[in-house]
Amino acid sequence: LQGRAAALGWGMPTGVVVVAGPAPDGDPEHVLDEAERRARNVGANALAGLHGDRLVVVLGGDGDLFACAADLASVFGGGPVVVGPAVPTLSAAGESAAAALTGLRVAAGWPNAPRPVAANELLPERALGGDQLAVAVLLEDIYNPLASAGPALLETVTSFLAHGGSVEGTARAMYLHANTVRYRLRRAIEVCGVSVFDPRGAYVVQVALTVGGIAG
Repeated sequence: LQGRAAALGWGMPTGVVVVAGPAPDGDPEHVLDEAERRARNVGANALAGLHGDRLVVVLGGDGDLFACAADLASVFGGGPVVVGPAVPTLSAAGESAAAALTGLRVAAGWPNAPRPVAANELLPERALGGDQLAVAVLLEDIYNPLASAGPALLETVTSFLAHGGSVEGTARAMYLHANTVRYRLRRAIEVCGVSVFDPRGAYVVQVALTVGGIAG
């Protein structure tokens, strides 16, 4: 990658992401040229490659690389397009690629996902697909902060999800005032950064609680 990037005149980008999705029909050389040309048009450097039926594009630049990836979505074939997390250097692009490709493999588990979708928005699907990195992120970013905030918070979130997202049902089950439940849930959102009032967020937290329970 570094040799190819140097040959194409890459500078020293402040960020790199890998975008993966279905390869479109057409001449392979034209597909790769078009992907790299479109990236240049939106202010990013790009290296494109075909891996079987997948098109993989390494994007480097100093701006919003996810926005660049969104502008490139039309160069892929039909189906999900997944953007790996940003890494600081081209030599670390493998980390972003691993997340993007794993996310692409399981993206069908979220039929209504945006296109493109960030690999870290597919953490539940990746974890269910056996991606241990996704499991680790769910533990580190969601389960462990909730558990560290005290048993009351974790118990309230668990009960809320078990009662179908009903504040009143949770309050009755825990013998609490509904406002106490709301306060704890708002606090949980502050702690883990994911809203259990949002259906997708509730699912993410539910999977995080599941992997946390399995991990002990």
